[in-house]
Amino acid sequence: MARRTFYNYRNGIEEIFGISIAYNSATYEYFIENADATGELSGWLINSMSINGMLSDAGDIADRVMLEDVPSARRYLATVIDAIKKFRKVKFSYTPFYRSKASEGIIIEPYFLRIFKQRWYMIGYNSKDRMVKTYSLDRVNTLTLTEEHFDDPGISVKEFFKNFFGIMTTKSEAKHVVLRADSEQAKYLRALPLHPSQRETMGDGYSDFDYHLCITYDFIQELLSKGSRIMVVAPAELKAAVVEELRKSLSNYEL
Repeated sequence: MARRTFYNYRNGIEEIFGISIAYNSATYEYFIENADATGELSGWLINSMSINGMLSDAGDIADRVMLEDVPSARRYLATVIDAIKKFRKVKFSYTPFYRSKASEGIIIEPYFLRIFKQRWYMIGYNSKDRMVKTYSLDRVNTLTLTEEHFDDPGISVKEFFKNFFGIMTTKSEAKHVVLRADSEQAKYLRALPLHPSQRETMGDGYSDFDYHLCITYDFIQELLSKGSRIMVVAPAELKAAVVEELRKSLSNYEL
């Protein structure tokens, strides 16, 4: 990499992410000067860069490593990060999956960014609709920063999503959810919890997993993806929703 290119990247990383990359003249190495102060986003960036570096050094096995593609990070991620940092509104056009025509001139106060199932999402306050809305970056057609500023929302992305499984939200109250998994599926849930509130009670050949979260469509879809290895114990409304989706699936096969 050319020295000028490296310095441009170095300055950009410090400006956008607040990560200071310093040089150690004794060892002729660069290092993260404020590593202890880096947050979750910075940690993700550093981890991604480390993996990138390892793969670059292992070019001879490139045909034996497959990574998940995240298309939504290619065009506007850096711009949205900059807008969040500077508390500046963004203006964009957007085409949701359920419409063929784009909505033009949407203006929001971008509060958060979240990656979920290979997609980056921008979450912010839409003053026209008077509500916080979520937009998938891969459905954004054009996006620019405006000169308008907004106030700090005073809430973190973790706090905003604390009662939700994924990217979908609801105004409904969080429920006490109990899932029963067989011994094999329990190992997967134990290794990769569905939600931070997850608690496990082990039984004979199964485990019950307790959660405190809201029932959303993406949570139901996640449960359906586990097939027969998992069962909803409570609440009744979640069990009914899962059963209804299973009935619809069976009807596709005329059973």
